[in-house]
Amino acid sequence: MNSPFNPLIEAVIFDMDGVIVDSEPHHKQAFHDVLRGLGYQLGHGMKFEDYVGRSDFEMWVDFVRHHKPAQTVEELVALKRNRMIEVVKSVQPIFPGLPDLVEKLARRYPLAVASGSEHPVVEAVLSLKGLRQFFSVVVSSSDVRHGKPAPDIFLRAAALLGVASEHCCVIEDSKPGVAAGLAAGMRVVAITNTHERDDLANATHVVDDYEQIERLLAPAA
Repeated sequence: MNSPFNPLIEAVIFDMDGVIVDSEPHHKQAFHDVLRGLGYQLGHGMKFEDYVGRSDFEMWVDFVRHHKPAQTVEELVALKRNRMIEVVKSVQPIFPGLPDLVEKLARRYPLAVASGSEHPVVEAVLSLKGLRQFFSVVVSSSDVRHGKPAPDIFLRAAALLGVASEHCCVIEDSKPGVAAGLAAGMRVVAITNTHERDDLANATHVVDDYEQIERLLAPAA
């Protein structure tokens, strides 16, 4: 069924971090846990906020460039991934209202997740609250050459859904994610879970909660 705010919408693609799961504080915790385990304290010179909406790989590439640790980028990515999975399973920080929204949208549209996180982290998140059953497609940053703000991950999701990009709607929370969705030629609904409205102003729509997304994409008959 078509969306009332755009009659051409045929599929919905969710970002994960900051949209499905309140994970940014836990990503930061996992990042600092790994650094502490390696003996780095406050003097590591990395600002986690600079990497919100981007891939862990990019973050660790910069860390290795600056500090030249004994570990490879791949080893650091794995350490952070494993710690993040532990935190997610323990805290289960799914946003209130998100499961209900997903269930309602799944009645109208095929759904995908397109996340900068790695597949094991995405699957750990989607295993919570029975969410995995609603998503026919899951794409990670590891599946594409360029991460957000490049459009690759959303274009890949659209291709796997079998829906033209101009008929997809992206739900995002970050500035790189909004830029990626627009670059893919998609409509973008940005939710203010991570950034202020002004920071997301380029999105097609900016909303403050999941009920507003439901009214846009799945209003009551």
